[in-house]
Amino acid sequence: MRSNYKQFIRNIPLHLMIIPGLIIIIVFGYIPMAGLSIAFQNFSPIAGFKNMNWVGLDNFRYLFDLPGFSQVVWNTVFISVMKISSGLVIPVLVALLLNEVRKTGFKRTIQTVIYMPHFFSWVILAGIIVDVLSPSSGIVNMLLKALGMEPIQFLASNDWFPYILVITDQWKEFGFGTIIYLAALTSIDKSLYEAAVMDGAGRWKQTWHITLPGIRPIVILMVTLSLGNVLNGGFDQVFNLYNPLVYESGDILDTMIYRIGLQDAQYSVSTALGLIKSVVSFIFIGLGYFLAYRFANYRIF
Repeated sequence: MRSNYKQFIRNIPLHLMIIPGLIIIIVFGYIPMAGLSIAFQNFSPIAGFKNMNWVGLDNFRYLFDLPGFSQVVWNTVFISVMKISSGLVIPVLVALLLNEVRKTGFKRTIQTVIYMPHFFSWVILAGIIVDVLSPSSGIVNMLLKALGMEPIQFLASNDWFPYILVITDQWKEFGFGTIIYLAALTSIDKSLYEAAVMDGAGRWKQTWHITLPGIRPIVILMVTLSLGNVLNGGFDQVFNLYNPLVYESGDILDTMIYRIGLQDAQYSVSTALGLIKSVVSFIFIGLGYFLAYRFANYRIF
């Protein structure tokens, strides 16, 4: 008992360091939850919270009856799953390739180049992407013209737009994932490779039987933790790239919340939609942490 008290006294500075972050979480994370009551009211900013009429689940019924709502849900899940899948495969492949590079300077240069887009906002990157994919002056369509092909309206085509979102998202983020897997590769015991060489194993067999099993726990962890993003299609990216021509394939829950809430001023309906998204995401996050603990022995506490 006395040792626990001494340990608590010794850790008081660490506890005090938590206070500012805890205050921020309470002020910006928990207190605003009182506003979720708007989802069950006919809210008007002029009347305020106290004078609102409670409408029960009417906002949710109105939301489900909206034309195109099911398509928006499908777009969100489809785009998110593609991003999660490619966000696993591409960084792992690049990490394996970089792990084979023996020149340190060249390896670090490649890491810096592929990691750099992670630090730019989608406002900047969207401008670059629009210029690159422009049907009249974009370098991609100029190459297509040089090959005798017709220019493609990448950002105005429902057939192309979801895949453009996935490709550009990986261009921005795969460098970050690569660093995570490179760090995991450094934890593999080098003596295993030496033993494999003694047994006559080549680079491919070493990768298949040593490298991939060695990073399997972190791969499982990253996959399970990403389940919470199934309904997060990436608002910043979509908002800066989409237009009414691609609403059919590119409109996601977050952009729908933005249009309903801020542009159409239907605050109650947008809050109801945000509440549905948050509840489903919370369930997937809980499932993700359970699977991470079950298969990767990862736990927060």
